[in-house]
Amino acid sequence: MSRKLHREIVFGWLLVLAGSFGIPSGLAQTPARIPASGKSIPLHHGWAIQSACTVKADGQQISSANYQTQGWIKATIPSTVLAAQVAAGIFPDPYYGMNLRKIPGEDYPLGKFFSNLEMPANSPYRCGWWYRDQLQHATVSRGKTTWLHFGGINYRANLWVNGHLIADSKQIAGAYRVYNFDITKALTPGKPIVIAVEIFAPGPRDLGINWVDWNPFPPDKDMGLWGNVNLVTTGPVAVRHPFIATHFEDSSLNVADITVTAEVQNSTDHPVKGTLSGSFAGRQFRQPVDLSAGERKSVSFSPEQFPQLKLKHPAIWWPREMGAHPLETLTVRYTSDGAVSDTTSARVGIREATSELTDKGARLFRINRKPILIRGGGWSQDLMLREDHENLPQQIRMVKDLRLNTIRLEGKLEANEFYRLTDENGILVMAGWCCCDQWEHWKDWTPENYQVAAESLRTQMLRIRHHASLFVWLNGSDNPPPPFVEQAYLNIEKETQWPNAIISSASAKPTSVSGASGVKMSGPYDYVAPSYWSVDTAHGGAFGYNTETSPGPAIPQPSSLRRFIPPQDLWPIDAVWDYHAGGGSFMNLDVFNGGMRETYGWPDSMEEYSRIAQTMAYDGERAMFEAYGRNKYTSTGVVQWMLNNAWPSIIWHLYDYYLQTGGGYFGAKKANEPLHVQYSYNDHSIYVVSSVPTPSPSLTVHAEVLDMQLHPVFNQTKTLDIAADGSGHVMDIPASIFQPEDSIHFVRLHLTNKAGKLLSQNFYWIPSKLTQFNWAKTDYTHTPAIKFANMQALRKLPASKVQGSLAVSGRELRVHLENPSKTLAFQVQVQGFGADGKAITPLLWSDDFIELMQGDQRDITAELPEKFHGSGMKVVVSAWNADAVTLQPERARAAQKPGQSTSRSGAQTAGIAEPVRAAGY
Repeated sequence: MSRKLHREIVFGWLLVLAGSFGIPSGLAQTPARIPASGKSIPLHHGWAIQSACTVKADGQQISSANYQTQGWIKATIPSTVLAAQVAAGIFPDPYYGMNLRKIPGEDYPLGKFFSNLEMPANSPYRCGWWYRDQLQHATVSRGKTTWLHFGGINYRANLWVNGHLIADSKQIAGAYRVYNFDITKALTPGKPIVIAVEIFAPGPRDLGINWVDWNPFPPDKDMGLWGNVNLVTTGPVAVRHPFIATHFEDSSLNVADITVTAEVQNSTDHPVKGTLSGSFAGRQFRQPVDLSAGERKSVSFSPEQFPQLKLKHPAIWWPREMGAHPLETLTVRYTSDGAVSDTTSARVGIREATSELTDKGARLFRINRKPILIRGGGWSQDLMLREDHENLPQQIRMVKDLRLNTIRLEGKLEANEFYRLTDENGILVMAGWCCCDQWEHWKDWTPENYQVAAESLRTQMLRIRHHASLFVWLNGSDNPPPPFVEQAYLNIEKETQWPNAIISSASAKPTSVSGASGVKMSGPYDYVAPSYWSVDTAHGGAFGYNTETSPGPAIPQPSSLRRFIPPQDLWPIDAVWDYHAGGGSFMNLDVFNGGMRETYGWPDSMEEYSRIAQTMAYDGERAMFEAYGRNKYTSTGVVQWMLNNAWPSIIWHLYDYYLQTGGGYFGAKKANEPLHVQYSYNDHSIYVVSSVPTPSPSLTVHAEVLDMQLHPVFNQTKTLDIAADGSGHVMDIPASIFQPEDSIHFVRLHLTNKAGKLLSQNFYWIPSKLTQFNWAKTDYTHTPAIKFANMQALRKLPASKVQGSLAVSGRELRVHLENPSKTLAFQVQVQGFGADGKAITPLLWSDDFIELMQGDQRDITAELPEKFHGSGMKVVVSAWNADAVTLQPERARAAQKPGQSTSRSGAQTAGIAEPVRAAGY
């Protein structure tokens, strides 16, 4: 039998099983369970872990109540093995300097993808590791079923409860599968429950967790219980995964047809008769549901059968810039013999997500029939998969402050809390599988890989399908699956009733099954000059939907660099810096540094290097988002690679690991203003771009161009109307203005409404001769330059002066800035520090990295994070060509001065909604 035929037969078998909602033979008994109204006990604390090479007992002994765990490592779940070791102080901070490299087992070749390699022979993680927990008293009731839920096990495991083997490592395999085991028969009323899980790390032929070229891999390959563990009690029939699918009858959105679906399972060995009922948005519905012994089925309530599910004038969920994002509680219960067997609830939003190909072949998404330009960032979990319930809401707050509308997950399928926050805050989520290891090595797949892939997809579809924020799933990343794998995925997505769009991959490669993807991932990822995004028409420039791209590295601020780079390595750049870059083709800063050297000149210190890098990131991120905004809907989406980092990194982020903002953050934030005025590098045109869902009439744009001596050489004012979600051409600046050669000009733009209120302002430094690109040498990393633009005159700007004051009122900060000098203050930055001298993070200023002309005054505001307590804070104001000034708090100012220019602070000070208990496991 040929290898190809073997694969097709294996997956054909899986398709048959998928069609009956069955689990492939030998795998875990049930898919993931949504917690019921019965008891659900989170098992976070009391765990201990130890290497199986150290422990001399077997699972039966370890899962007995009298087993002693002296010398074991305490752990709080979720936790990988390495995370528990670090928490116990066994290893120093792995994120500092080269500490990670010194941990045993980390000696794989630098830059290689560890997921594709075997564990080194000396690795302590080649052994299995035991996780053990003991609950002192088990409550077991007649007619009840006790389930042990696992939100994520990486990778294989043997599960023991009270001396009984519940499932072995052939049944438990797959990092992204969610398990729920019936352990009722292993329990004795009044006796302890002892859980022992022997976990094995993934090998190179497993579908594990992969960090690609983002950063180094941890030596344990993130082995462990990385998801929540819960003990759940239900009646004989469990209810799982309720969700709604929405379809609007027409573009008026006045009537929403709602289909409610839930999964039910009979856990007994005899038939059960009962009723499945539910409530949603004030509507009640019910129908009889009979189940044979052990039967599992999907039950739906359609609006055709239940007219009350045709909602008139519903409260519609919208992404954040398009409207409000209300959520409703959907509750479904199963009742038998007059008793409630199980009840489960989910927070859902009434919304419809669809996609189509434009006449130019680009993938265009619509939410509730309205087009949306996707502006997103690529997400990363912590390198050790640690959960931080204070950090996560702060990051969601920063996404809102950046005015992004989307987060992309390449693998890294987050915990339920993540999706709850994206739902509540109107942030779309683009999810799918990862690239670059066994997940895309389909020619090497084993029969087990097919089984694990199918069950991973099924359990994730069921887990996340109710979330309003999920709008698309990608079945591949860098490559689409081969036809028989893609078809199997599509079948599972159909059977689980995935209500959103599906794309074969993040790349432009078409498939014979689903056709054109309508997206591209043509780069760049390394440094390109700001003009690239508007002048390029063949690669990563502003056309189509770019699923991952970047203007290059993102150097943290000095205060952050000092937190992870030892003092002796801070300058000049050395191997420690490189270790905190990426892997593969991104192991150093050579391309970025070359661009800096030629464009701005090489700095003399780490501080100066970071300052220039902030300006380069500001200019690059602003240009990328602006170009895609101007070209909507020839451009339909752009995802910055990346939004955040798994550990302290010098590449690919809009805010750093410590939540410190920099130039790239504020360049992106500027470009994504709801009403935004901008300059175009390719043709010197001025545009106004709107993300507002209503028309914006009678806007006025004032454009001014100044030479290096600040003499005006162009001055024009125009009025225009902008359509809802529109992009409008305002004027063109003559190319002859930007002379002589090798000169730099400044472009100042202001946008006001009919009442004269300032809506947007922008400032550019434009070389007379743009960077010349070597298009023929383009690869996926970047397009190299033949000759960079010369901006070195900016290093020689005349000295300026900035002065100001700091007012503190509660948690609100207001910095008043003035330029009393006769010269431009370039790239003025404000930073907040605590009494201990450490940067206050996150501190989200309404604007930053600004320019002040002679006599200019600006107010910049921010809100102190809730975790910040104590007096003695200060704000340091700095600029390229002005001495730094330290501001101490004054009494809060009563009002803004007349004529003073201030930036809005609404989005950045918006709080995160109060938590609602997540429905899905």
